[in-house]
Amino acid sequence: MAQHSELMAKLDASIEKKDELIQKHFGRYAMRSVLAALYLSLGSAIAIGLGLKFTDPATGKALYAMAFGLGLALIIFLNAELGTSNMMYMTVATYRKKLAPSRALKILMVCVLFNLIGAFVVAYLLSLTGAFKGLPADNFLTHLVEGKFQKGIMQTLVEGIFANVIVNLAVLMSMKLKDDVGRLFGIILVIFIFTFLGFEHVIANFIYFPLAYFSSGGMIAGMTVGAVATNIIFTFIGNFIGGGLVIGLTYAWLNKDESVHYLD
Repeated sequence: MAQHSELMAKLDASIEKKDELIQKHFGRYAMRSVLAALYLSLGSAIAIGLGLKFTDPATGKALYAMAFGLGLALIIFLNAELGTSNMMYMTVATYRKKLAPSRALKILMVCVLFNLIGAFVVAYLLSLTGAFKGLPADNFLTHLVEGKFQKGIMQTLVEGIFANVIVNLAVLMSMKLKDDVGRLFGIILVIFIFTFLGFEHVIANFIYFPLAYFSSGGMIAGMTVGAVATNIIFTFIGNFIGGGLVIGLTYAWLNKDESVHYLD
């Protein structure tokens, strides 16, 4: 007897809504993508703010990692559009033939573009607030960003893979959990893994780079156009492999044959 994958049904329904929105109401889709950058920026701001407040690096790093997941929780609960989760959705959509590859790519790239626009604007505005205005040269945010430019291409790529494996595991897990409190704590605890380990997330970097630049008056060691571009490109590729292929494609394949009793 054919089985039913609840997880694939939820993914298919979300894909259909995303496609309908961008086709019929492009501006609303773009705004949901901007909102995702706003929510992730707020999660990043409180996470970095905690890191800035503690002189003990271990304590600051742990609190930073724990708080960062609030941004993703806001995105999931309020139905904003995040590029890194759409890497999973659009890969599933293509594999399951819910969308043509060109349409799936359009949704993903529009989302990433407006994530970038939103992140840049919000990062600039955050740099004008008391929490981030005129940061000293030696601070948590500066060290965090400078460390990204010290990584080689392979390290950036691999960390990008792991980061988006974790992000999309949090998204899938939130679909499986029924209780909102459980979903919230589940998201925060899973995201803690990638933030504490310092893995690379392209949309988060859209926020971190301009925020660090504006907050420090441009005094970031190693921050050049080439260094930023290299990080963004290889983080994006790594994130796509992790979220799109490792999680999206794998789970779409695992749940393709509904005669198999072990689904989801």
